[in-house]
Amino acid sequence: MTTLLTTPTLSLSRRFTSPFGADTTATEVVAGLDLTGRRAVVTGAASGIGIETARALAAAGACVTLAVRDLDAGAATAAAITESTGNDFVSVARLDLADRTSIRAFVANWDGPLHMLVNNAGVMATPLTRTPEHWELQFATNHLGHFALATGLFPALVAADGARVVSVSSGAHLRAPVTFDDIHFHGRPYDPWLAYGQSKTANVLFAVEANRRWAGDGIHVNAVMPGGIRSGLQRHLDRAALDAMEERAGAVGWKTPEQGAATSVLLAASPLVEGIGGRYFEDCAEALPATGAYGRGVAPYALDPEAAERLWDLSVATLRS
Repeated sequence: MTTLLTTPTLSLSRRFTSPFGADTTATEVVAGLDLTGRRAVVTGAASGIGIETARALAAAGACVTLAVRDLDAGAATAAAITESTGNDFVSVARLDLADRTSIRAFVANWDGPLHMLVNNAGVMATPLTRTPEHWELQFATNHLGHFALATGLFPALVAADGARVVSVSSGAHLRAPVTFDDIHFHGRPYDPWLAYGQSKTANVLFAVEANRRWAGDGIHVNAVMPGGIRSGLQRHLDRAALDAMEERAGAVGWKTPEQGAATSVLLAASPLVEGIGGRYFEDCAEALPATGAYGRGVAPYALDPEAAERLWDLSVATLRS
């Protein structure tokens, strides 16, 4: 039976820090670790920080499944990771997070324990697009798809006896809380950045509530802000939006994909964070409360346990509809 645990509120005296920082790479995080026999799934692992997350876990000996929409791109990535790490246990499976049938198939085909689930894939600032269920695409992909995947894989996570789930969020969660009365922009004007922001807030709220529900089963869940990384995630932005992002991200510093993957890898694999869950991390440390500066810190509404429980219940109901 799942035991409900209370997620601690952020206390600066108990704030988690690590020997790593903003410039640390994922390879440096796993240096000296032996993950042989441990199994990982990384979504969106054929591009950006997903590749480097998967590569670091494989380099430490983990059996890594790249969960991707494009099987050809995934196969090429898997081959490159095997070549660079010497790890032959890197495989590819199709997963479209905006397609419930694809998610169900991935879950049904999974066999055995799962030690590390990195919910890394995402879309950003897309034009208004709706799934066949009339869900807004960013919320459907970034939150609902990963929610369905993680809850579907719950028995495999329990079987691992000490699993980790990483929910990749963004400093863009500071743009918007979840607007429960109109999540899918059926009544309010669509704004791609507000839609992205609330989907990233949802990623944090998922970590809060999943950890509360699952920690008693040995599963710890945390959210991550990887930092500003130039990648295909920006493909929907026009020139003006790209320039604005360059300016904002430049103020705090761009990261390489290897640096951007470091915090995800820390939370997925490092013994340093054993038993820690329901928190939001950036630069390989638990984030401070947001002060209004773009991209830095965590908003109180993203850690609100009532909002987290409400989102969980809404997500279950939505996926059953």
